[in-house]
Amino acid sequence: MSSHVNRRCDQHDGLFACPDVLIGYSAESQEYGLIIHDGGTSSIAIDFCPWCGRRLPESPRE
Repeated sequence: MSSHVNRRCDQHDGLFACPDVLIGYSAESQEYGLIIHDGGTSSIAIDFCPWCGRRLPESPRE
């Protein structure tokens, strides 16, 4: 999971601009999310790893 979250692109300025980056992590909310590539910085929070199916750490907001 960390390899997908820490992926960096040398062609785009940010994670939300690169179509190859699918997962984001917010240190502030301690949540993982699927990036919505619509020109903004939105993502959908996820509870399970999309590759292995393991449960991700719970958000402290819950």
